[in-house]
Amino acid sequence: MAPQPARANGPTQAQSKLQTIKLYIGTNVLDTELAITQQQMATGMMFRQTMADTEGMLFIYAQPQRVGFYMRNTTVPLSCAYIDSAGVIREIYDMKPLDETSITSQSDQIRYCLEVPQGWFLRRNVGIGAGVSTARGTLAQIFFGGR
Repeated sequence: MAPQPARANGPTQAQSKLQTIKLYIGTNVLDTELAITQQQMATGMMFRQTMADTEGMLFIYAQPQRVGFYMRNTTVPLSCAYIDSAGVIREIYDMKPLDETSITSQSDQIRYCLEVPQGWFLRRNVGIGAGVSTARGTLAQIFFGGR
């Protein structure tokens, strides 16, 4: 899945596994790949064949903004959570494989997007308002020095 429309010269194959971090959401732990660079974000889960129920991918934006995700070249059914600067889940969506319709956040204060296997939030009883953190502190502390 990509956070912005792919260009004609966009990704043509899956990217290698990215750097990971453990995320904590309530009592749940996710081994989460970090999509930080433009290339990593543009490629996301495209062309991958699987995602374990203990895994996720976190997209990190330099500034809070309105974001939109779609499923171009992504066959793995995913759910995504749009998360604000404080690490609080503000919106959750299920996405359809290969659907290129952008799912745009209602809020313009989104700093992170967390992709997980579809239905993960429901199966784990995680909803709007849940906090996301790491063993070393908040998302803002880890990625932006607390800003």
